[in-house]
Amino acid sequence: MAYRLYYWPTIQGRGEFVRLALEAAGADYEDAGRTPGGPDFGAVSRVLFSGEPGPPAFAPPVLDVGGHLIAQTANILLYLGAHHGLAPDGELDRLWVHQLQLTIADWVGEIHDTHHPVGVQLYYEDQKPEALRRAEGFREHRLPKFLGYFERVLADSAASGWLAGDACTYADLSLFQVVEGLRYAFPRAMAREEADTPHVTRLHGRVAELPGIAAYLASGRRIPFNEDGIFRHYPELEG
Repeated sequence: MAYRLYYWPTIQGRGEFVRLALEAAGADYEDAGRTPGGPDFGAVSRVLFSGEPGPPAFAPPVLDVGGHLIAQTANILLYLGAHHGLAPDGELDRLWVHQLQLTIADWVGEIHDTHHPVGVQLYYEDQKPEALRRAEGFREHRLPKFLGYFERVLADSAASGWLAGDACTYADLSLFQVVEGLRYAFPRAMAREEADTPHVTRLHGRVAELPGIAAYLASGRRIPFNEDGIFRHYPELEG
């Protein structure tokens, strides 16, 4: 069965967490907004507001699975993990991976708010003073807290080197993506913090070497980071 992914065609955003899982699994999928003729920005709107196939999704990413829509990044990954070997077999172990993913979702929300602390309806330039303050708190307090947590999780599973069990899960792929994005957005802060989180850095390297991920990263299909997505590099927010 071929999947159909609906997400904005010019940014990685939250859709990239789903793309990484699909690529790692070698799944057959179509990125609906990215057509041979160029970006189709209407694809997302059509799936959100057409009323078909239903039930309606609130926002992308949305994955069409045989005519049934699954939305919310963590929810999509919960499904893909169970069907493509990216999650353990046991129910409690799967819930643990889902819990890790939800923690990553919280982290991603805080990363986004470093450049949009007041509201998504405003441009970054309309909230720069607030962003400067928010980014400082993120760099000094929240970044080490989240990285430190995942470092502890990996230290507890040092025998395998993965977050959960003996194989890569979608949570490992998502942690890789967050590290990639933070290296782009806050390179100086990440260089400082990664010196104290060697397990996280090692995991990032292992994910990058997975056959499906290595091929994807080397292809032209991976959208570059830019200042329209979640991970944005504004030099002034580096402090």
